[in-house]
Amino acid sequence: MEAKDNAKKKLKLKVSAIKEGTVIDHIPAKNLFKVINILGLDKIENQITFGTNLDSHKLGAKAIIKVSDVFFEDMEINKIALIAPHAKLNIIKDYEVVEKKIVETPDKITGIVKCFNPKCITNNEKITTCFKVIGKAPIALKCKYCEKITTEEQIRMI
Repeated sequence: MEAKDNAKKKLKLKVSAIKEGTVIDHIPAKNLFKVINILGLDKIENQITFGTNLDSHKLGAKAIIKVSDVFFEDMEINKIALIAPHAKLNIIKDYEVVEKKIVETPDKITGIVKCFNPKCITNNEKITTCFKVIGKAPIALKCKYCEKITTEEQIRMI
């Protein structure tokens, strides 16, 4: 039993603790860099720790991101939901988890994703994109203007 507890402690030490900030957990390993990119984490000065290909019972291989002194707004959480719909956010204050948020794909996506249809009015005029989420696993978005379906593989952030 003691060996099992030591193994668990060693696993937890793979990614260091943060004092204040957000931990994004349960990201599919293949989507780690997409999440980093859509949140603009590659352009901020804050301390960021990430790990990938970590063991996960649900995902097989998962990724985790820890961002010091950053707390995400709803629009950013919606972006995460499009790339990692089963992710979990842990809000950290003074090294303790004070809040847990489950990322949920909203029913409507506005101003985050480009329509994949090059002829769509949103790609040719200054009109904010708007999609109805018609599929959550896998993600499928129906454009309000041209009614074309954007699939998970076609999603491009604005």
